[in-house]
Amino acid sequence: MRIAKIETLPADAGWRTFYFLKLTTDEGLTGWAEYIDNFGIGGSVTALLPRYAGVVTGMDPRAVGKIGASLRGMTQLATGGLAHQAIATIENACLDVKAKALGVPVHSLFGGPTRDRMRLYWSHLGSFRVRHGEFFEKVLGRPRLRSLDDLTALGKEAIARGFTAVKTNPLFFDGPEPRMFDGGFALGPKLLDRNIDGPTIAAITDVLGAVRAGIGKTAGLMIDLNFSQRIEGMRRVAKAVEPYDLTWLEIDTHDPEGLALVRRSTSTPIGSLEGIHGLRTYRPFFEQQAVDVAIVDPAWNGVLESYRIAALADAYEVQVAPHNFCGDLATLMSAQLCAAIPNCRIMEYEVDDVPWKHDFVTHPPVIEKGELVIPTRPGWGADVNEEAVRAHPVKPR
Repeated sequence: MRIAKIETLPADAGWRTFYFLKLTTDEGLTGWAEYIDNFGIGGSVTALLPRYAGVVTGMDPRAVGKIGASLRGMTQLATGGLAHQAIATIENACLDVKAKALGVPVHSLFGGPTRDRMRLYWSHLGSFRVRHGEFFEKVLGRPRLRSLDDLTALGKEAIARGFTAVKTNPLFFDGPEPRMFDGGFALGPKLLDRNIDGPTIAAITDVLGAVRAGIGKTAGLMIDLNFSQRIEGMRRVAKAVEPYDLTWLEIDTHDPEGLALVRRSTSTPIGSLEGIHGLRTYRPFFEQQAVDVAIVDPAWNGVLESYRIAALADAYEVQVAPHNFCGDLATLMSAQLCAAIPNCRIMEYEVDDVPWKHDFVTHPPVIEKGELVIPTRPGWGADVNEEAVRAHPVKPR
């Protein structure tokens, strides 16, 4: 069996674009992967994939480790980032082919399943209804958030729909229109200084209080600051949110010692690391005991490398949670990782999303009472519906 062709397919997903890679073999088997191309102003994963496809065409897709190691070896002078994400995308499509060739789900390639269901949390609770309020009202027919009371009501809805945990972001209701914070990786007025202040801390605690009022005392609660704060700001926020009994405070930094300092300074559990790539990059964070929950992105790292990262985390008694904020194929990829590892805490899932995203796969994820049923069909458990993808061409933004 040899790789005959690799191509990419984008699809409109409302305020963003979903991207799919299709890998075709000379024996007619097709492997799929969803990838993310919404970040990286210096280039794109899509632009890199044809160059890497030229290297792997003619190789056996079942030799997943050899393909990934070869591409990483060739890109050592530009390791990480977009290069790593492009390699991960090809690896993931090869895993799909290999599992289909064997007639097994991907998790069986890693000794799974360790579970048949995975607990989910509702991600970005209320966040996109603030940032993309007009789209939610006019296109999706869902109300935008205008107040903390609206956030409380949405928390109640999440519990009523069976979810036992939610994650939100800092939201501000102090002006004529509510606004969502800047995560620290986009051009904005506070991109460079990233200084915490009293009003920001107050907004964070107000949001947590409103959500907690909606979900009750026992449901899981997280808030994500991304890269928006320096170490001092992270410490202040971590102390301020202690009364809200968070499952974790999600913060991002490339400094393992600094993150370890934050963790030691508070009783609030710390979740982090979604923005880093590769086993070696995760290692110093585990050695420094910097996190309670390692956030690992199977699309950016590849499921094979994510499995290795999870195994290393397990050796340090650290739990893992997939970073998963895209479409249904990405959800199924994350589910296969969750099924394969024993130390998975919970899985991220986007509930507030465009309804047509479920048309993009042949078998959408099955969710019952806030849990995802682990697919047992070969590969990821679904293929991409090319007709549906092509019916939603990307619109100019």
